Formats: sequence, C-alpha cells, structure tokens
Amino acid sequence: MTTKPEILALFSQGLDSILAIKIIQQQNLQVKALKFITPFFSYDIKGRETEYCEQIRKSYAIDLDIIDLTPNYLKMLAAPEYGYGKNFNPCLDCKIMMLTQARIKAEEMGVQAIITGEVVGQRPFSQRRDTMRRIEKLSLTEGLLLRPLSAKLLTPTRAENAGLIDRDKLFDFSGRGRKPQMALAEELKVRDYLTPAGGCLLTDPGFALRVKTLYQQNLIPTATDLELLKFGRFYPLQKADEFIIVGRHRADNLELLATATEDYFIVQLAAMAGPVAILKGSADQLSSAAEKLCQHSKAKNLSEVEIKWRRGRENGAFTIKNSLNK
Repeated sequence: MTTKPEILALFSQGLDSILAIKIIQQQNLQVKALKFITPFFSYDIKGRETEYCEQIRKSYAIDLDIIDLTPNYLKMLAAPEYGYGKNFNPCLDCKIMMLTQARIKAEEMGVQAIITGEVVGQRPFSQRRDTMRRIEKLSLTEGLLLRPLSAKLLTPTRAENAGLIDRDKLFDFSGRGRKPQMALAEELKVRDYLTPAGGCLLTDPGFALRVKTLYQQNLIPTATDLELLKFGRFYPLQKADEFIIVGRHRADNLELLATATEDYFIVQLAAMAGPVAILKGSADQLSSAAEKLCQHSKAKNLSEVEIKWRRGRENGAFTIKNSLNK
C-alpha cells in the first residue's frame, strides 16, 4: 500500500529536479512527482507511461505520474497571454499552466507543498527572482511553491514556517554554474540524469518556424501534425493546416510511416526506391506531393514517374510528367 504523499514535485529527469526531490525525501517526507508532456517536450513517453514510471522508480526511488497537457497546451500556444520568447516558445504561460495543474492536484490530494528544481538566476528570464514571484502569483501558488535548491535565497513557504520542511537543510544555489549541483549529486549518489541541453522544441528556431506556420489563419494543428513536423523536409501549402513532408533518409521515412494516421496521404514512388512523402490536404494536391518526391529522389532524372498513394483504406496510382527532366 502506497503512503499518501505529503509533497508534490515537478519532475523533468534533469539533475535539478531529481536533487530537489532527494533533498525533500531526506527529510522523511513522501513525495509524488508529476511529469508533464506535450508534443514539444517529453512526448516520446506517450504510449509507454507505465514503463517509464517504473524505470524512474527503479532508477531514483521516485513515485511518478504522467500528465499529458496537449489539448490545452495547443490552444494556449495559439495566443499565450504573456507572449512568446525569442522563437515560438510561450515560457511564462507554459510554467503557469504546469504549476496551475500541480496546484489543482495538490488541493485534491491534500499535500502541503509543491517543489521544483528551479535555481535563482539559472535562466536569464524565467528564473529571475521577479519572474519567479510573478509565476507564483499568476499560478496561485504563493506560499505553496518551494524551490529546495535556492530556498534560502527566497521567502519561506508555508511548509517551512509550519515546520513540515526544515529550512536549514535546504540550499542557496544561484546562477548558471553547475558545480554545486554536481557536488550534491555526488554526495547523494544521483547518476544517470538528462543533460541540460534537452528541453522544449519550441526554442529551436527551425522547428518553431514550422509550428508557427501551422498556426496561421486562426487554425490549431493536431498533435499528429506536430509529430510529423519533427521529420523530413517541410513544405507548407496554401492553407495553414495543409502541408507536404518528404523524408530525408531511411530513419525519417520510418518515422513518417509510423506517425501518419488515416487522415494523411502516404505518397511513394511506385517503380523504384525513394523517400516517403506525407500529404495533409486534398486528393488534388497529390501531384504536388509527387513533384516533391521526384525532386528528392533518383526519379528526377526520368521524364515520367509512376506514383502510388494510400490514405486509410483508399489507395491508387498515377503517372506524372516530370518537370525537372525537361
């Protein structure tokens, strides 16, 4: 029988979030960790949540739940209340959404604090003191949200004031340096954690531009659209929610075939090996997808090219005149 948790934690599998949990566990408190996923971060867990949670339990002795934010996140991304970062990343709205969900969970479960692995000054915007206070206020987590790695630099929380958490056993880390965390990890025997280089795909300029393209014309893409954007060459069509993607290599082709559902056309060369093209659009755009296939295959040297396609239970074939060979 699992003991009722006293503390909720936001978990990324990065070193800081693991250390924050370990610090609190050392005070003999039961922690339940939450990992949020969207198509832009940690989505590879989708469909294997049980396996992943068991892996985390074995690796770190952390009890974990997975929460998929995708539907609400995709709506928020269309018009984040507090705007975008350098690319198409709604960092403030993202943090507020996650902490709001954690607060709701905390209220349901009757836990007395929410912890994160945030470090004052580690990130130039979202982890400034003023921004951290603003996020607390907007997510209604003031007095509830505790950052164990920087707690001694911040206002004591209700859990500290009540004596549930011993403030003297918390830390005063700040800045972008990682040496204090690395030393603490060695002391606590924490290994096998994700490097800080991961993170949200919306901070990647190239990928963010693709996503932004699909959000034009007041449209909101699907989770599958966004998964397909991660592979191959991207060609937007006239409508924002229509596009062609052509695989660059075998790995892309396999991912595209595995990801595309019956809502998408799968287009291939009929008589020779070549890339896979995915079309989200109408049947009269199949010729455009075929032209892109030819452009990125040996078929560009042929005057006529046989094309095959399928979508769900539908399938067909046609021949195009190759404009590249004229």
